[in-house]
Amino acid sequence: MKKNKTFLLSLFSLLFMYGCDLIDYHPYDVDISGETGINAKNMAKIESNCKGKTTIKFAVMGDSQRWYDETEQFVKHINRRNDIDFVIHGGDVSDFGITKEFLWQRDILNGLKFPYVVIIGNHDVLGTGEEVYTKVFGEDNFSFIAGNVKFVCLNTNAIEYDYSHPVPDFDFIENALADRKDEYSKTVFSMHVRPLIHEFNNNVAKVFHRYVKEAPGIQFCTAAHEHHLTAEAIFEDGIMYYGSDSMNHRSYLVFTINPERYEYEVVYF
Repeated sequence: MKKNKTFLLSLFSLLFMYGCDLIDYHPYDVDISGETGINAKNMAKIESNCKGKTTIKFAVMGDSQRWYDETEQFVKHINRRNDIDFVIHGGDVSDFGITKEFLWQRDILNGLKFPYVVIIGNHDVLGTGEEVYTKVFGEDNFSFIAGNVKFVCLNTNAIEYDYSHPVPDFDFIENALADRKDEYSKTVFSMHVRPLIHEFNNNVAKVFHRYVKEAPGIQFCTAAHEHHLTAEAIFEDGIMYYGSDSMNHRSYLVFTINPERYEYEVVYF
């Protein structure tokens, strides 16, 4: 009996010492493997690639959560184009805020031949998702300039914060619009949840839109979240809010901004 106990203790010790790779860690850990800080690196590429351009063309998609095959097909489809400057993912790369969801989606999106940025979605805030998003992609509010257009990308997932966090963050918006003001003459706002949708803090929806319409050369706003295509001047003042479809519906939007106007198209794959 003593010999058997000694054998079992030795076996368990070996499994503990050498069997770590067999352990599946908690799905909400924040142990990140692979590339991090993606948005900052890609924003630098976007600004460099678009410097001096008077016409830019970019794609908007979103809600790739759980639709991995379709997202891979999107990457393959858009990579056949040669006219895209960058891609904006409108948020919800994850469904449950699980670490591996972020990493799987990141690895798929890294197959894009164009630089891309990812906006935080309401599902991306679940569990430890916000911490994972911050490590993998970056800050939840960010801005960049492409050609002569300032892109203001925002966390608008107010319902996930129970009003304990400034969502949307008006201080950030003010600072983003003031920063490098002499380098841009047009503005686009991008977010996951648009105003007048339940998950937006609609107590301040009109205030938010006032910031939008007072931005230099406002063009339009983009959003995701609703899982279907939308195009509406929701405040009836001519400023359009365009919503991208979820990836399972196999479509994305392409916008072109030139010196005279902007155009958009829906692309199916």
